[in-house]
Amino acid sequence: MKQSGRCQCGKINYNFNQEDVISAHHCHCKDCQRATGSGKATIIYIPNKKLNVDGEIKFFESKGSMGSTIRRGFCENCGSGIISYAKEMPMIKFVKAGTLDDSSWLNVESSFFAKASSDWNKPDENIKSFQGNPDLFSTIKNAIKSL
Repeated sequence: MKQSGRCQCGKINYNFNQEDVISAHHCHCKDCQRATGSGKATIIYIPNKKLNVDGEIKFFESKGSMGSTIRRGFCENCGSGIISYAKEMPMIKFVKAGTLDDSSWLNVESSFFAKASSDWNKPDENIKSFQGNPDLFSTIKNAIKSL
């Protein structure tokens, strides 16, 4: 099933097939908290080659807690965060779930960086929770399998 999303002003639109989604997660790290202005970012892992983007995304780079360079993409016009990815692994994009036109189908599998969560936004106890980032090699292995 085709899924779509956009920034607040509509200058950036994207779409992908739902069956191409690798997984979805909540990230409670301080970088995601700052980038979203909330307690977490809900991200959808999708292969870059399966994601179609229309519009120009501006990127901001910062060092992630695991040492990788994280590129956070947003609309230069309205400021909506749309997509991010680790510069060292550009074949996987992290789509911000809040930008989906319809997110009713989304199944969030786990929470990352639970140790950084705030008391007012604790991880969901009904899903798996990692104190930090889950095993990076496992994540990469699963991501490459889906390509």
